[in-house]
Amino acid sequence: MGDGDLKKTVSTLKWHGDRLDLLDQRELPFKEVYIGCRDHDQVAKAIKDMVVRGAPAIGVTAAYGVVLAALEYKKKDKDGLLAYLRQAIETLSGTRPTAVNLFWALDRMGEVMEKNIDKDTGGIIKALTEEAVKIEKQDLKINKTIGKNSLGLFSDKDDLTILTHCNAGALATSGYGTALAVIRSLDSAGKLKVVYADETRPYLQGARLTAWELYKEKIPFYVITDNMAPFFISEGMIDAVVVGADRIAANGDAANKIGTLGLSIIAKYYSIPFYVAAPISTIDPDIKVGTDIPIEMRPEKEVREIFGNKILLDDMPVKNPAFDVTVNDNITAIITEKKVIFPPFDKGIKGIF
Repeated sequence: MGDGDLKKTVSTLKWHGDRLDLLDQRELPFKEVYIGCRDHDQVAKAIKDMVVRGAPAIGVTAAYGVVLAALEYKKKDKDGLLAYLRQAIETLSGTRPTAVNLFWALDRMGEVMEKNIDKDTGGIIKALTEEAVKIEKQDLKINKTIGKNSLGLFSDKDDLTILTHCNAGALATSGYGTALAVIRSLDSAGKLKVVYADETRPYLQGARLTAWELYKEKIPFYVITDNMAPFFISEGMIDAVVVGADRIAANGDAANKIGTLGLSIIAKYYSIPFYVAAPISTIDPDIKVGTDIPIEMRPEKEVREIFGNKILLDDMPVKNPAFDVTVNDNITAIITEKKVIFPPFDKGIKGIF
């Protein structure tokens, strides 16, 4: 895959050597604003506050957060730098508990730190920077490959209508997407008719982000509210559902944005293929089943308000789980950069690791 093939569709993040600029996804689709992060605490806050979101993008961002931590430490003593980096990694790891790519990227940065422990502080910082850049470039290449690998699933079909949930596009990665990599590849191959994008309450990632990406690239789409999806599926208007994932268990159970489980149930009832597109780094072999995946609970405010406008009385009780887990029985296949994994998923996933 040449460098020309690795062109980003959207610049989710920009590394400047001593500053990480993040496209503020809270402001989309109305404003395209970048927030500059100059230390790891700013990066951690950006992840927690959902300036950046999507498991692969969170991982890449956290890797650069470690580099910023190394640059923050102005003293020359190596022991002090290593201690500071370990503390920074701990801080970054506490931002989003469900997205396994966060921990995967931080583990890689930690391993590089330990492997270069015999070097001086400058050498350690150089190695960490090179690793973060490598993680970003690898993510983009992985996403492109996921898109290419998906085409075999649709080889005998044209004029496809795809339903997707949340945002698993360029904004959720270093710059191409996972579920939207499938959609982009189908569009490039002339096989795509239209995309239905769930708005994805309460944070509206589908309406604000996925629709924005599709609009920018002139890919045909409709935005629908989440509770409309069963209607379009039951009317035979959807050929397949394609979603991303934030963590996949060893048995193929997949945690994704809240509402994904319901979609999988409807799709299975109407015999519609339900595909999960995700990099290998999203698979957590240490998590045996989906019920063991930690589910992040988000602030009540996200449900109580839409764009700062209250829609509930202050004393009305609210719960806000950010994710649910789709059981493996509801998944037709998992599309990765290595191969498309079919049931039984435990055997297919074990073969990869």
